[in-house]
Amino acid sequence: MKRIFHYLPLFLLPAFSIPLAHAQYGFDVGVGFGTMQDKASGNGLDYNNNLASCTVGSADPSCVATSSLSGFSMGVSGNVMAWKHFGIGGEVNFQPGKQNYLELPSSVGVNFQSRMILYDFDGIYQPVRTKKVAFQVIGGVGGASLRYYETGATGSAIGPSNVTQYFGSNNHFQVHGGVAVQFYLTDHVFLRPQFDIHYVPNLTQFGSNLVTSETLWLGYTFGSQ
Repeated sequence: MKRIFHYLPLFLLPAFSIPLAHAQYGFDVGVGFGTMQDKASGNGLDYNNNLASCTVGSADPSCVATSSLSGFSMGVSGNVMAWKHFGIGGEVNFQPGKQNYLELPSSVGVNFQSRMILYDFDGIYQPVRTKKVAFQVIGGVGGASLRYYETGATGSAIGPSNVTQYFGSNNHFQVHGGVAVQFYLTDHVFLRPQFDIHYVPNLTQFGSNLVTSETLWLGYTFGSQ
């Protein structure tokens, strides 16, 4: 988790690059909760052959299928609406917990888990904006980092314990697009349901290059809105 927040100043840098005095329509910060998805690749990894690619359903008993991308996600975001209809910003979405990526037989004693992190820098277009609601179209570029962890159980004189260690990562470029509706609960507090598509070229770890996500942002607008 500490690694994730090391990126945060970079995500918000575009927002701070315009002085707040010129952000005539507000500076927004938010925390989000949602999900992200991608289907399974249908491929397998051979746990007896250094996790080499293999064909699921073949005669090889040590070939295990990889999983889909799914589960709970969180996010942080910031943007500056420097004009009534246009702004810039950035956001990061991540899985706070790890999911099983390769579930091995219990006799092996270990499993492999993964965590997806998505970050992007965006332009924002607001064709509709009132005191109570704003419709947003969002687009930009960023990156995707899929991180792997090896988990297992060990025994000692003080009893059994679970052990998790970082195993490696795959990093990719991504193109981001999304739509959102920002509802103001007060003059400054808002809720923003948002749907996003992340195109991640060469995301062979899953079944497609498209990662979709749904996020409900809770945020605060500084300045006028």
